[in-house]
Amino acid sequence: MRSMRIPNGSVLLLAAGFLVIGLLALPWKGYLAQLVHLPVVLAVGFVASSLRLVGAGDAKFAAAMAPYVARGDGLLFLYLFAAMMVGAFIGHRTARSIPALRNLAPDWESWSRRRDFPMGLALAGALVGYLLIALLRDAPALG
Repeated sequence: MRSMRIPNGSVLLLAAGFLVIGLLALPWKGYLAQLVHLPVVLAVGFVASSLRLVGAGDAKFAAAMAPYVARGDGLLFLYLFAAMMVGAFIGHRTARSIPALRNLAPDWESWSRRRDFPMGLALAGALVGYLLIALLRDAPALG
C-alpha cells in the first residue's frame, strides 16, 4: 500500500512455496493439476491487465495464489474474495479518513489515490481466509 505495487519477489516466493510444499504434500497427479492453475490464471490476468481491469501486480499475485486453491473450491474462493474485497475496501477507506491511522503510515500512496484500490490487500486476505477454512474443514475432529 506504500507504493501500490506488489513486489515480484513476494510473488515468486509465494509461487516457490507451492512448488516445494505442493511437491511434498500432494500426490504427483494432484500436484500437476494444481500447478496448471498458475499459467491459466496468469493468462486470464494478463488479458484483464491489458484491458486495465486489474493491475499487473494483482494479476501476477493471483496467478501465484492459484495453485493453493483446490479446483473444487473455486466458487468458495470467489465468494471469499468478494467478501474480502468489500471488507478491505471499507477498511482501507475508513482508515484513510482517520487522521490518527493515516499518520501511522503517512507515505502510503494508497491514501492519496482516489480511484485506485490496493487489491493485493483483498487477494492476500482471501488466500489466508481460504487456507484457514481448508485447514479447519479438513482437520480431524477435536475431542
